[in-house]
Amino acid sequence: MNRTALGLRFVFCFALLSAAAALAQLPAYTQAGPVPRAILAAKTIFVSNGGSDSGLFPEPFSGDPNRAYTQFYAALKAAGHFEFAADPIDADLVLELQLMAPNGPTNGSKVYGASDPLPMFRLVIYDRKTHYVLWVMTESIEAAIGQKNHDHTFDNALNALVQDFETLAGKAPTAGH
Repeated sequence: MNRTALGLRFVFCFALLSAAAALAQLPAYTQAGPVPRAILAAKTIFVSNGGSDSGLFPEPFSGDPNRAYTQFYAALKAAGHFEFAADPIDADLVLELQLMAPNGPTNGSKVYGASDPLPMFRLVIYDRKTHYVLWVMTESIEAAIGQKNHDHTFDNALNALVQDFETLAGKAPTAGH
């Protein structure tokens, strides 16, 4: 083995050992970061319809463009953990729900399959007083074939998002979720 090859191996081993030592010094993940007090103390919410990317679900999956908002609102209302404000100015938190495609809007000709990035719900939680984003949650909608299966995966993802929000807010999810 010549000196150059030996030198390169030495440099490579040194770099590898240095990286391993640096990683060993990172603090171990022990617990989740704190939930903002505004989320835990909220009593009144306003649910905003952030819409959906155009062409996300082409025929026969188009249905009601407000379906996600309507179902999300109804599920939170049925849980009974919050009062609902008719105007965002009267709320502690503003929740913005959006149905989105990870690769952006489509022209309506694409049907999502198992190998594609999945469409998802995105829930942004704002502090009404400061207008700062306090938290963002996403929930993917599993790929499905046929309207009935699509409806099922859509409902499952939306219910999971409701549960995630209730858990974050310190509210026990109801048995119906």
